[in-house]
Amino acid sequence: MLGLMQDRPLLISGLLRHAEQYHPDVAIVSKTCEKTTERLTYKSLAERARQLAQALIRLGVKPGDRVATMAWNTHRHLELYFAVSGIGAVLHTVNPRLFPEQIDYILNHAESSVLLFDITFGEQVRALMPNLTSVRHVIAMTDADHMAGQPSEALVYEDLIAQEDGDFDWPVFDENSASSLCYTSGTTGNPKGVLYSHRSTVLHSFVVCQRDGLNLGAADCTLLAVPLFHVNAWGVPYASAMCGARLVLPGPDLDGKSLYDLAVAEGCTFSLGVPTVWLGLFKHIEETGADTSKLTFDRVVIGGSAAPRSIIEKFRRIGVFVIHAWGMSETSPLASVGALLPKHAALDETAQVDIQTLQGRAIFGVELRVVDDRGEPLPHDGKVAGDLQVRGPWIAAGYYKGEGGDVLDAEGWFSTGDVAKLDRDGYVQITDRSKDVIKSGGEWISSIDLENAAMAHPAVQEAAVIGIPHPKWQERPLLLVVRKAGASVEKSGLIDHLSGLVAKWWLPDDVLFVDELPHTATGKLQKMELRKRFGDHVAGS
Repeated sequence: MLGLMQDRPLLISGLLRHAEQYHPDVAIVSKTCEKTTERLTYKSLAERARQLAQALIRLGVKPGDRVATMAWNTHRHLELYFAVSGIGAVLHTVNPRLFPEQIDYILNHAESSVLLFDITFGEQVRALMPNLTSVRHVIAMTDADHMAGQPSEALVYEDLIAQEDGDFDWPVFDENSASSLCYTSGTTGNPKGVLYSHRSTVLHSFVVCQRDGLNLGAADCTLLAVPLFHVNAWGVPYASAMCGARLVLPGPDLDGKSLYDLAVAEGCTFSLGVPTVWLGLFKHIEETGADTSKLTFDRVVIGGSAAPRSIIEKFRRIGVFVIHAWGMSETSPLASVGALLPKHAALDETAQVDIQTLQGRAIFGVELRVVDDRGEPLPHDGKVAGDLQVRGPWIAAGYYKGEGGDVLDAEGWFSTGDVAKLDRDGYVQITDRSKDVIKSGGEWISSIDLENAAMAHPAVQEAAVIGIPHPKWQERPLLLVVRKAGASVEKSGLIDHLSGLVAKWWLPDDVLFVDELPHTATGKLQKMELRKRFGDHVAGS
């Protein structure tokens, strides 16, 4: 017997329709590439999105077509989030920080028919255009007054919108239709496309709004420091429309000073970003003496890579709770969220931070497990590490165009490539990426744990650990450190510091001080590049 409930498709356009009807006057603040500040509401956002939808259809965009963007966090990019998917096309957000060869590959592999770009990427787009085989239109996301220096073929975003009246009804179609396309960072081989659906995106939005998810609600003002080109900005634009939260978009300026100033000016209560974003924020605070009492955050989300304990502690000292989350492009991205359980309320601060350094617990809809080399499940005892696997309604079932072949096992589990432990309460502890873990004398050393321990030193701005060959132990850890400006620390001091935090046999064989560490386009440490540069280093040389 079937239930007698209405069956209405879960569509992204429904999120915007809800926001326009029930939160019409809620503000959306956008910094732009033209160095202006634009103030919209959900009502005006919806009106412009309908005009944009009409413009795209007039240009020949059809359901299923890929519409690519190379853009920062601005109101125009947000309009594309709803307009493209709303007409049944696929929003293809391209990370502009990738190498030109990777962007060229991604745009051609996706066969995107339209490319919209911020004016800061005009030269980049001009260089790409001769190699783009499927792009029929390029559109500069600006107005006519700021077209100087842009590709001559480019259409003007604001002119296209101005030609439309906005009298448009969002079409209704299958909720399993593709909505957006993001490519992995391609640390090994070519990037692979993850194709999200309307259904998966709306379900993911419910979890972002759950109290034990990211607890996003109508009372929040969100500083969106995670780029709109990074896994759909972790789903927050969609969830914000669902609950009517204010959005503050920082445009191209993601440095510590710009984020601090914007957060203070707009009274932001919530923010999200990778660890390098927060390192930049605290660097600005420490170097300028900026008044942290003016920050009105009550919580921030750290994801993308492991949150250093030192950042969690710094936020706690200014009254901000860190939600440590874990996920990846293939998980939409939220898979686990680091909320504390009621029983943790009585713990002291150190014990609570111990839990916050973990990558959280699986949210409803996501199943997690760890398995051994034979694929056999391992106990959730917080001690045994194995390959972390995941499955659920917003987890990838495969890559775009079948790249990478079958990615699920017979039971539908996706192997994440992370090595992790799960404890009895379900908390995840990522100990390493499988390709980054260091094997020394038959035992595993976690590069993440060593990095976090090093960053607890007051003179350390950032740290990375890689394995270097050893004739007896197979591999030993090499610690690479960026000192804070004006700070002083030497190898012996760091080794002494680490001696009180990690097992003796984990201590790095050498410490090298560098001016900066390489990062991927999404802010993660680029271990592959470090292994190329320092993989042959001999301790003491």
